[in-house]
Amino acid sequence: MSGTLSSLNTALSALRYNRVAMDAASHNIANVSTEGYNRRRVDGESLGAPTVPARWSRYEGAGAGAGVRTAGITRMNDALLDARSRTEHSSLSYLQLRATALARMESGVGEPGDAGVSAALADFRSAWQDVANDPAGAAARGQVLARAEALAAAFSSQSANVAAETATQRLSLQGTVSEVNTLAVELAETNRALATAKLDGVDTSDLADQRDLLGQRLAQLTGGVGLVQPDGALNVDVAGVALVSGITAGRLEITTGVTPTGGSDGQPVTLSVTTGVTTTPLTAGVRGEVGASTDLLNTTLPAYAAGLDAVAKDLADTVNAAHTAGFDKDGNPGLAFFTYDPTNPAASLTVNVTNRQVAASSLPGGALDGSTADAIGTAGTAEGAYQRLVNGFGTEVASAQRLVRTQSLLTNQVDAAREQLSGVNLDEETVAMLTAQRAYEAAARVMSVMDSVLDTLINRTGVG
Repeated sequence: MSGTLSSLNTALSALRYNRVAMDAASHNIANVSTEGYNRRRVDGESLGAPTVPARWSRYEGAGAGAGVRTAGITRMNDALLDARSRTEHSSLSYLQLRATALARMESGVGEPGDAGVSAALADFRSAWQDVANDPAGAAARGQVLARAEALAAAFSSQSANVAAETATQRLSLQGTVSEVNTLAVELAETNRALATAKLDGVDTSDLADQRDLLGQRLAQLTGGVGLVQPDGALNVDVAGVALVSGITAGRLEITTGVTPTGGSDGQPVTLSVTTGVTTTPLTAGVRGEVGASTDLLNTTLPAYAAGLDAVAKDLADTVNAAHTAGFDKDGNPGLAFFTYDPTNPAASLTVNVTNRQVAASSLPGGALDGSTADAIGTAGTAEGAYQRLVNGFGTEVASAQRLVRTQSLLTNQVDAAREQLSGVNLDEETVAMLTAQRAYEAAARVMSVMDSVLDTLINRTGVG
């Protein structure tokens, strides 16, 4: 009789276990499209025969076991793969933002093309050759002025393009830093909830999913390195400085370089992390989107702007030197052909003479001579300097795009490995659910059989 009742309990344990297995499969299927979800697996544990000797435990067949129980629900993830994913996504975010900004600038450069500085320079030189051939012609002199103004406009347009991208990056950096601080607070709260849930013995799988999703996003934004603690909390360090430590969240701040309104204070961009009353400067390189914006603002964009200013200054100084050595149509010494602001030559380049003040002649007294015009039309190093600037920038853009493609391949490999372990496969979950369903039905059938056996023992044994 004891063996029969034990069989009922064994079947009951199977019903309970397979119900949990079906629930887990159903939960996985429901979250197949949920970002950051890690699939669950139900772990079963066999219940063996009684280990304490007793009269009732020594009946025949007592060693068959006592069924199954749910040992736990495992969240399918690999901490090493998660850490590697954060690292690779950090690098990819850095390279993607940088490549996108450089490509945007490259389209504004407009080289090679008819609207760029190079074409405007060629037209400017050609116009001076026309003046050299016809020094008395008002039309040729007018053409020089028109081409000079077009050249100044081309320089100004490129300078404005750099300034616009710089302003965009400053605003982008402010927005990213704000998002980082919001995520840091959310991660600290999630860490608190995880610690509490573990103490209460509550399943923490959903909280762990949220924790990893927040850590992944922080890595994309800052290059932060995350380390999971024994209590389940995720600590995040940015450039070696703690941003999130357990239930404490620091604040990432822009120390210099960007004003609260998004303008420039004239200094390089520097960052710091403030926790409580302690502010720690970030001296090491920051990665992620914050690092990309910082590098663009501190290095890439200022370098191109300085190169463009150098070309504009060289052009203006060279033309001015030749122009002031000549004489205009009325025989007066030539004026400076261009004027500019020394602090920003490319943006401020302006034509400074009128039609009759174009100094085409090298002879005084209004002599019809085109020597000065010829010299301006053929001399100068601005073209070569500008070509080197544009070629160097083009190489940098191409390199950034190649690095993005390479890093994308590496990141996709890591993501594929994580997806293979943690992702939900609908075919696998359907099979698991059907398996649990059939096992549940079999266990129910066992109980029906045991019920029939008990009915025979109780109600029919000894009946004539």
